[in-house]
Amino acid sequence: MFIPELESTRLRLRRHERGDLSRALHLWSHPDVVRFIGGRINTAQQCWSRILLYRGHWELMRFGYWAIEEKSSGLYIGDLGFADFQRDLTPSFEGAPELGWALMPSHQGQGLATEALKLALAWGDDQLASLTGIRRSVCMIDPENKPSLRIAEKIGYREYARTTFADSATILFERGELNV
Repeated sequence: MFIPELESTRLRLRRHERGDLSRALHLWSHPDVVRFIGGRINTAQQCWSRILLYRGHWELMRFGYWAIEEKSSGLYIGDLGFADFQRDLTPSFEGAPELGWALMPSHQGQGLATEALKLALAWGDDQLASLTGIRRSVCMIDPENKPSLRIAEKIGYREYARTTFADSATILFERGELNV
């Protein structure tokens, strides 16, 4: 299975590896990371399932999640990518890849999430439509997550609905054409 590696000046987006488990656990067990993403700290088993899910997306969907690595230090600092989580959500995300991201708090506020997301979207603009025929992507953000709301707007996502997911308010966003 081919998972493209993408690079910017400061970041490398690469496939998740077996050795990423402890780093993923460090990310997903941080209260500030999970606060707006389900609110629960992940266990090692949940992080391992997450890594398998990320890799499985590439195999089955031809898109998926990358590990975000800081080039200067080699540190694993987050996860991002496109997914089809088959969410029980109204309105439905069916037929559109869902963009998601999480970054260690120590690396937030430096423009790294925006830089990484622009890399992923550039890949999506080039590849998703030709691989899948899909020209729209979506994301969902907790209304209290102000930094992610700003990032979504900055990278071209526009609100199209407000709903509830897992008993929490959420805002749904879309980027109508992947080459906006």
